[in-house]
Amino acid sequence: MTIKGWCPGAYRPMMSGDGLIIRVRPRLGRLMADQVHGLCSLAQEFGNGIIDLTSRANLQMRGVQEDAHQQVLDALQSLGLLDDTPALESRRNITITPHWQVGDINQHLHDSLCDQISDMPELPAKMGVAIDAGPRPVLQSTPADFRFEAGVGTDLILRLDGLTLGRAVTPDTAVSALIEAAQWFVSSDGFVSKRMAHHVKHCPPPDQWCVHASAAPGRALSPGPMAQGIAYGAAFGSLDALALSDLVADSQATAMRVTPWRVFVLEDAQPAVAHGFVTEARDPILSAHACPGAPACEAATVDTRTLARALAPLHPNGLHVSGCAKGCAHPKSCATTLVGQDGAFDLVEQGHPWDQPRQRGLSATEILRAPTPDQLMMLKA
Repeated sequence: MTIKGWCPGAYRPMMSGDGLIIRVRPRLGRLMADQVHGLCSLAQEFGNGIIDLTSRANLQMRGVQEDAHQQVLDALQSLGLLDDTPALESRRNITITPHWQVGDINQHLHDSLCDQISDMPELPAKMGVAIDAGPRPVLQSTPADFRFEAGVGTDLILRLDGLTLGRAVTPDTAVSALIEAAQWFVSSDGFVSKRMAHHVKHCPPPDQWCVHASAAPGRALSPGPMAQGIAYGAAFGSLDALALSDLVADSQATAMRVTPWRVFVLEDAQPAVAHGFVTEARDPILSAHACPGAPACEAATVDTRTLARALAPLHPNGLHVSGCAKGCAHPKSCATTLVGQDGAFDLVEQGHPWDQPRQRGLSATEILRAPTPDQLMMLKA
């Protein structure tokens, strides 16, 4: 099992079992309708026809062959979905609340940061920024190391991940404060820790950076109508490119917003046939986690998503079917976790994919014959 030390991008993709993974980071987490259609066409022509939603509100194509990489880059450039240089792409690791509105503080912070992104010091590849300055922060469980949020006693704070309190900033001083915090991370040997939450455990920042609490958190976005349009869910964050293109066309949507929750928003959309996407907030498939599995991922030895679809309605308290012990789809504790190992599954109860399993060597057939949590615990007991 090999754990990669970076997140794939467009310039620097990652090889998987079915080809390259090419990640696209749309500005403001938004693509215009023509960009959606263009990306869907690329996924069908050069990839496996699937576009994934990521936990940082990005999009990625899978199954791209190495000799087609430059063609994909050229097409992304023509669509306006590619940064000018690899360095700019790697630094622009930004997640923004999907509730942002044109001209609001979130867009202001995003645009100001993009304008000054070259002033940021070099940071570990997985570090990122969350822009979450709406009345109620919604990205607090989304991976990020620096967080702009509404504060208690002040309109805006910059909070370092891992801390409960942050530093008061203004829209005009926010980016300079972020750059200062990034420089502090580097100068205080943050590269050893790699992520901010780990670093602040043994290296506290200046006291004046830890004064204001965040505003009360809001809820993650669910499928259904919203101010900007209509939100749809995607099982396991997987978007069939043809179905997505058809939905955008049928709904007459003007743009698409990406979220970290396996939900996307079609702006100004009219009601239309859902083309297989999730329309009910309580659909159990949205609370089940499963990576692509075999053969798409070279680390996996099991088919994950067929099993997860069958089990999802029976595991309302949490289900994770992982192709291997890395747990890429959900690197957190879960009520029931099934981990692929040599073509079979190990069962972890209330734990992570890498934790000690309660049962080993379960076949998919055995699991489907005893699919509920209580029944699974009795297998091979």
